[in-house]
Amino acid sequence: MKRGIILMNLGSPDSTEVKDVRRYLKEFLMDERVIDYPYLFRLLLVKGIIVPFRAAKSAEAYSSIWTNQGSPLVVLTRQLQQSVQTRLAEPVEIAMRYGHPTPTAAYQALVTKNPGMEEVILVPLYPHYAMSSYETAVEYMKEIHKKNNYSFRLVTIKPFYNNRAYIQALAESIKPYLQHDFDKLLFSYHGVPERHIIKGDVTGNHCLKQADCCEIASAAHQYCYRHQCIRTTTLVTDSLGLPKQKYQLSFQSRLGRDKWLTPYTAQRLGELPKEGVKKILVACPAFVSDCLETLEEIAQQGREIFLHAGGESFTMIPCLNTQTLWVKTIAKWITEYAAGSTEMVL
Repeated sequence: MKRGIILMNLGSPDSTEVKDVRRYLKEFLMDERVIDYPYLFRLLLVKGIIVPFRAAKSAEAYSSIWTNQGSPLVVLTRQLQQSVQTRLAEPVEIAMRYGHPTPTAAYQALVTKNPGMEEVILVPLYPHYAMSSYETAVEYMKEIHKKNNYSFRLVTIKPFYNNRAYIQALAESIKPYLQHDFDKLLFSYHGVPERHIIKGDVTGNHCLKQADCCEIASAAHQYCYRHQCIRTTTLVTDSLGLPKQKYQLSFQSRLGRDKWLTPYTAQRLGELPKEGVKKILVACPAFVSDCLETLEEIAQQGREIFLHAGGESFTMIPCLNTQTLWVKTIAKWITEYAAGSTEMVL
């Protein structure tokens, strides 16, 4: 079968100019799976309040991490594409949920490179299922596929939060940093509103109903972002042999006043030095490519919060980016699927 591969990530503005950041924020925040309010209220909130007040500040934040090649997230995703391509015969393209390259551009590039293509394998670069990340990416790719009436089939790699090869790659990326003296390893995941967790509960009566809901077996876990983040943390720390007192989990990037998943990363970074945690490592497993949320929010803002509160040493562990084990893992999923395995495909 003639196949093509698309690696899909979140996206970035085209530049650090305020106009480009404004355009990007509108596309991102008007997504009904990101801000899940009725359209007219979302329109007023995003275009009337959030974007006018946030665009310039966000442009400044992007400027602090921008490279000569452009957005770190896009640059790193292209590098990942190139690395994966060296291990696969099938053509590999990238697409962004917001911004460029678009899904249409990725599809068209594969059609051009691979005439008569029968199947596209979509690899959403999100380890965990969330309506505001994995779900919106997959549904958007389906929408564009249907809109263009492509004849090839679209199949999708499922969330890989507990996949053995992914856990091994993540653990190996963290391991070298554990050789240095540290008090705690903080796993900081991108946050989501609690209402997203409740909305995604297919049972209707499990998620956030009790403190240990993520530890009690349930069909809800297939779509529960919180459970999946906890599970990734457990599997990685077990692999590394880390005792419970040496690590903690938190959630970052809160937007608005609604209650999001807790504890909040920024709050914990300000509290930990007072609890005797002076040397900290921070990993961000919700992201596979370093981006604004890791390079600016954690490595810059988070570091400042921690050191100002009395911390002595702050180290952010890079995302998987193009590390060899991670590249091998993606290629392995593709080759195993081509050989008849459906374990990693929805």
